[in-house]
Amino acid sequence: MRYLFIIQGEGRGHLTQAITMEKMLLSRGHEVVRMLVGKSPSRTLPAFFTNGVKAPLAYFESVNFVTAASDKRPDALKTLLFNVAMSPRLIPSLSLIRNEIKESRPDVIVNFYELLGTIVHELSYGDIPMICIGHQFLFLHEDFHFPLIGYEKHVGLNLFSRAIANGAVKLLALSFRRMPDDGEHRIKVVPPLLRPEVLAYRQSPDFRKGDYILGYILNAGFAEEVKDWHSRHPEIPLHFFWDNKDEAPVKVIDPNLKFYYLDDKEFLRQMAGCRAYASTAGFESICEAMYLGKPLMMVPSHTEQKCNAYDATRFDAAVEAEKFNLDILLDFEKNRFRPDPDFPDWAMSAGDIIASELESL
Repeated sequence: MRYLFIIQGEGRGHLTQAITMEKMLLSRGHEVVRMLVGKSPSRTLPAFFTNGVKAPLAYFESVNFVTAASDKRPDALKTLLFNVAMSPRLIPSLSLIRNEIKESRPDVIVNFYELLGTIVHELSYGDIPMICIGHQFLFLHEDFHFPLIGYEKHVGLNLFSRAIANGAVKLLALSFRRMPDDGEHRIKVVPPLLRPEVLAYRQSPDFRKGDYILGYILNAGFAEEVKDWHSRHPEIPLHFFWDNKDEAPVKVIDPNLKFYYLDDKEFLRQMAGCRAYASTAGFESICEAMYLGKPLMMVPSHTEQKCNAYDATRFDAAVEAEKFNLDILLDFEKNRFRPDPDFPDWAMSAGDIIASELESL
């Protein structure tokens, strides 16, 4: 079968999922004819993605988050106003997606949480089956319930997810745990799509407990919180990855504090060897840390990540924090952390489960 991917390019998770799915489909004799990636004016797609896929790539400008002045968390009002103002510039993006689908003639469209892909599908290609994939679709599941207080903004997230899901024949909801399917909402619960390189690290010499804390911060403003904590605990080694293309590949603050420009191979190697991990609660790196049995602290930067954190902290494998106060992580590591014994087998089953769903159309 011929598959076309439409991918939200914000962050790291959807990109690594697309890499993994392409390898999975190619190994089963299928073809990925195109990958269409929504890009942000403020970010460069990482080399691990552009060098790691085989399908032809095309890029289009898409809806994107706008961060607050502190460059930490997305500002909802600024994001709305920016995207409304930018909407005329999205017309060429819709044309590009439409033309790429027309030229490549896929049997199935796989949408990695990209709104413009759904719009084009609904307007022009409703006869081609579309599958949507993402952890966000789990929040639409009839058995998934948020607390009444503190999570009100998930309503807006779910409205956005429903808009993306419109017209899809099924929704593959990536989940930390097994759950029954939700047929009413077309939701099939599936394991996270971890790459073979991640899965192999449990048998690697690099898989150990080192002396350093690893971190990943999508927005560079969080670096000030990390530096502040480091000034009070200079004896603890910190290795943080960020998406700051204006800095050197490795910015050495001192021997025990280093910031690395995102290099996925190096990130995974360091993940395998760290003592604990701190991040802004992106789904993909949460799963990688859980698979490798690392104590995990999440500092959500927006509603979607807060929902991710809520879901992950229902295990004893993760803790949530309001800022990068690594005292919380160290206390969690010492007193409460328990690796999830079921997660590795669940993650290892992803290939067969997800391939079966894609091939069933």
